[in-house]
Amino acid sequence: MLSTEVKRLVVKMHPKDNVLVALIDLSKGERIVFNEEIFVLQDTIKAKHKFYTADLATGDEVIMYGVLVGKAQYAITKGSLMTTDNLKHAADPYAYRHIDFTWQAPDVAKYKNRTFSGYKRKDGRVGTANYWLFVPTVFCENRNMDVIREALHNELGYAVSDKYIQYTHQLLNAYRNGDDINAVNVQLTATNTTNRAFKNVDGIKFLNHQGGCGGTRQDAATLSALLAAYANHPNVGGVTVLSLGCQNLQTQDFLDDVKKQNPLFDKPLFVFEQQQSESEEQLVANAIKKTFEGLIEINKLQRSAAPLSELCVGVKCGGSDGFSGVSANPAVGYTSDLLVALGAKVLLAEFPELCGAEQNLIDRCTTEVSAKKFINLMRTYDAQAHSVGSGFHMNPSPGNIKDGLITDAIKSAGAAKKGGTSPVVDVLDYTEQATKAGLSLVCTPGNDVEATTGKAASGATLILFTTGLGTPTGNPVCQVIKVATNSILAKKMKDIIDIDCGPIISGEKSIEEMGEDIMEYCIKAASGEIIPKAVQLNQDDFIPWKRGVSL
Repeated sequence: MLSTEVKRLVVKMHPKDNVLVALIDLSKGERIVFNEEIFVLQDTIKAKHKFYTADLATGDEVIMYGVLVGKAQYAITKGSLMTTDNLKHAADPYAYRHIDFTWQAPDVAKYKNRTFSGYKRKDGRVGTANYWLFVPTVFCENRNMDVIREALHNELGYAVSDKYIQYTHQLLNAYRNGDDINAVNVQLTATNTTNRAFKNVDGIKFLNHQGGCGGTRQDAATLSALLAAYANHPNVGGVTVLSLGCQNLQTQDFLDDVKKQNPLFDKPLFVFEQQQSESEEQLVANAIKKTFEGLIEINKLQRSAAPLSELCVGVKCGGSDGFSGVSANPAVGYTSDLLVALGAKVLLAEFPELCGAEQNLIDRCTTEVSAKKFINLMRTYDAQAHSVGSGFHMNPSPGNIKDGLITDAIKSAGAAKKGGTSPVVDVLDYTEQATKAGLSLVCTPGNDVEATTGKAASGATLILFTTGLGTPTGNPVCQVIKVATNSILAKKMKDIIDIDCGPIISGEKSIEEMGEDIMEYCIKAASGEIIPKAVQLNQDDFIPWKRGVSL
């Protein structure tokens, strides 16, 4: 859809749209030619922002990505900048329509015989990593978790803080010697992974949280299901559980949820209850010793070839900008279609960021049951938000708006592109497991960490995370791959970005070409051949959702 003569200036995302997106900064008064029509800009249009392609009256509909994204608040002149003042969120109503959806799958012949090297679990699933997991049943154990983390990470080679410790040490020496600390010039070297004691254990992960007691019994039950899902995760080889003893989330409830989710669960799992221990010292020492024994056991596991159909990939966006729906999200969407065509699982979540895209997703549902479940989850969630004076329309953050995402419907229509074009085979509530090959919708907030936490709980073994502004978000058990919407970000934050989709904006690559590049990265990351930046930096973000209002 890029005009050949102005492909580096503007783009139209759908034939029905009455807005154009600026690919570079455009000046007020500049004449833009697109599809043989001339637009005289009434304002300066910065890259990522939009301008109107027709005169609008108060109440007129604004269309982008082919859907309603807002309504004009007053008369607007053709060529004017889209702003939060002249446009307010609006989205079309949605309903189940018994659509006979057909899908043209991409050609995946080149991937048919490809494999990745993963960890085969006895329940049949294949992990892309092999982690040991520490689970506290209550926040009271967080301090003990921190003590154990420091001991195990530093001694077994999983810490990433050594370079900063060295830097601080040199600053301290300069201070003590009366030297100028500004003269201290330390090269922060990359994290060393060669000194790990257990070569086949990719990490020791800790699920510190603020729940397990207080709150409601429903909160404890939801947390239990979430923690059980992480224990069952195919990237987890063994589990250590720390419990206080008197909390709402009892250890037996957690163990029951583990077996309920996976009757074949057979990983090493050790439980330590502080109120039954002689001392805190005994609790911590025993937990470290038994975990060490478990690490010896899971270190015996080896990677082996598995078909690409065994992948389960979550798709997420955060720190989004006006290019998210133009470059990275559609490219990830093409990767999603490739994965679905190969029989893999793809998880699209963030329900507040599907506002305005509902009808398309409903029409793609393969069963009426799934379609109506999605409708019910969306309406219930939005009603909860409105009950406290909010709503999905308040989802875009100040950073989103500053970089061109003026309404939630614009943000959502672009965000939904990550899910590609394939049929929706299932709709999952929070902590429900993905069991069907194909694209599933997972109910989570739009909040970056709550969403990635929920995707991993549903079984994602990789997460493709697109960002236009940059974010350090990661996950304890699921490798998070950062995909930049633009090259400026990719260069500026190269320490956290894995893939640059800027070539789509410049016209150097097509969405399909970029999608195949992302696919290749996924295969290498799943095989342990590439370590995503978030994993290298131990960005192990974990925030349980209490099912309250979170956008």
